[in-house]
Amino acid sequence: MKKKWYDYLWILSLTYLILGFFNILFAWLGLLCFFIPLIISFAKGNKGYCNRYCGRGQLLGLLGGSFGLSRKKDIPGWMKSKGFRYGFLIFFFIMFLQMLGNTCLVFTNLRDLKQVVTLLWTFKLPWHWAYHGTLFHPGVAQFAFGFYSVMLTSTVLGLITMVLFKPRSWCVYCPMGTMTQLICKAKNGKS
Repeated sequence: MKKKWYDYLWILSLTYLILGFFNILFAWLGLLCFFIPLIISFAKGNKGYCNRYCGRGQLLGLLGGSFGLSRKKDIPGWMKSKGFRYGFLIFFFIMFLQMLGNTCLVFTNLRDLKQVVTLLWTFKLPWHWAYHGTLFHPGVAQFAFGFYSVMLTSTVLGLITMVLFKPRSWCVYCPMGTMTQLICKAKNGKS
């Protein structure tokens, strides 16, 4: 089967992670991965983004499938359950809101910019080399540090589940996939 242009979107996901390593302001590009799936699910009532355009899913499929970095085991049932998926979505929302709160504190000058990337919501990694000031308010950079933390954490979780289970196991409990699924169900009138 001939490859289509969207079969190479994994390159964009990899490029995003690399660019954020060198200049944190590139993290703002990750908002595309946030809004495009929502727009597609609202407009079309399907998970076309997840099934066709998700560069992270493609990257995990490539690493786990073509490069054989996956054990190719079934993901445990509890990770597929609605309770886990919705709980993980809520947890991600809380972390996202906390990130926005920290950004607001920097924008209002109540807190100084923290040039760290938080991995797995626990490990604070100094990231000073990726930001040296700009014409923008430090709050712009604070959002970038926070959003890159979310994107890097979800990629690491995807890589861990790819190695332990099937290549695209992350897709089973991905918060964006869960959100788009809820939107599609509501749009198509399914419970």
